[in-house]
Amino acid sequence: MSLPEADFSPPKPQLNDLPVMAAGVLAFGLSIPWLASLYGPLRPGDALWWVGQTAFIALAAALWGGNRWLLFKQREHFNWFGNPWRKLLMLVTANVLFTAPLTAAVLWAWVVLTGLPLEPQRIQLVVLANVICVLFVTHAYETLFLIREREGDIAHLERLQRQRAQAELAALKAQVDPHFLFNSLNTLGHLIKHSPAQGREFCDTLAEVYRYVLAMRNHNLVSLAEELAFVQRYHRLLELRFGQAVQLQVHEGLDGAAWRLPPMALQTLLENAVKHNQATPESPLRITVWRDAASLCVHNPVHPRSSLRPGEGVGLANLGERCLLLTGQAMQVQQTDRSFELRIPLLQATP
Repeated sequence: MSLPEADFSPPKPQLNDLPVMAAGVLAFGLSIPWLASLYGPLRPGDALWWVGQTAFIALAAALWGGNRWLLFKQREHFNWFGNPWRKLLMLVTANVLFTAPLTAAVLWAWVVLTGLPLEPQRIQLVVLANVICVLFVTHAYETLFLIREREGDIAHLERLQRQRAQAELAALKAQVDPHFLFNSLNTLGHLIKHSPAQGREFCDTLAEVYRYVLAMRNHNLVSLAEELAFVQRYHRLLELRFGQAVQLQVHEGLDGAAWRLPPMALQTLLENAVKHNQATPESPLRITVWRDAASLCVHNPVHPRSSLRPGEGVGLANLGERCLLLTGQAMQVQQTDRSFELRIPLLQATP
């Protein structure tokens, strides 16, 4: 049996920041020199003013792009969960040691080119402003990355849970067919030995029933109408062995086309009822099926077999797990000394 392949590698967050980067470079490149009065008496009519505009925008692009590259490189080697203080120290150190010298160098070149007097305090202010802006932008990047990683982790976890559920369901479905076939072959062997004619009819009916079993192997859910038609054929197998000792009553108005349930659910319940209860023509086992809202109810009286050996409960446990995986709701059991009732959750068919 092949199980669904699970991808255990967490998705890497994708980041398309080029529009934000372009807008941020222009904003910082135009605003910081103007707020710091780096142009002095120069005006747009002066050629040096345009040189300065180009140089400061280029500086903003270099600072943004360089720190962005440093951030991405650090993310390959450091993370917040392994050693957060080391990550923080490396991040701040790289930003400051790249931003401050590059800003000071460009300002020094601007002073040499224009001859404008710039006080050391103003240069320090511009360097500090650039460092603060870089740290703010880096923090925004890290926050965005953490949000994307969180979203990716949630999606990855949900995908793994779906794959696990599919694997569990595949394993459960693999148990159903051998279990059903084993019991049917035991019954067939008994009939061939004691009633060859009934054994032949049982064999033909079993082939028809097992055709349904094979057809439903790749279906997680089937319509209630299909399941009711199948269980009627399975009940015929029980009639061939027990006669009128096992009776099945299906109420009308179940609206079988509008509801879905796991395949072979009703067969499992009939098989369970026959296995655990006495049934004779004088005191027949009456199994009743009806629908109550979004549940399919199956009821039978309790007449325990005196020779019943304790079973493993594989059939009902299997069905309960399949119901929970496929519908998200548990199968409900109501049992007393006189009756046994199971409620199978139904899913409404989508239009």
